[in-house]
Amino acid sequence: MKDASDVFIALITAPDAETARMLARAALEARLVACANLVPGIESHYWWQGKIESAGEVLVILKTTASKLAELEKLILEKHPYDTAEFITLPVTSGAEKYLSWIRQSAT
Repeated sequence: MKDASDVFIALITAPDAETARMLARAALEARLVACANLVPGIESHYWWQGKIESAGEVLVILKTTASKLAELEKLILEKHPYDTAEFITLPVTSGAEKYLSWIRQSAT
């Protein structure tokens, strides 16, 4: 396991697979991420405008580097259809050296 303090996971929810694919493709084409995973069929429950709501969504998991986070956030928020789009990041603390290297090389 190698240090991965410069690698991040970004989580975004999308209203449907078409939107999730569009966001993933845009991030990949801009070279802001190495990989995008789409997890269909999630069920989200949340507070919105003073009441509890629920909706089916697609979770988009993006692998990127610290140097690309600000640009990635800007791209996702510009292209996302939600008024308040989810864009949260999680730091990766360690991982397989070869995989981490691939992320760093791909998101350039």
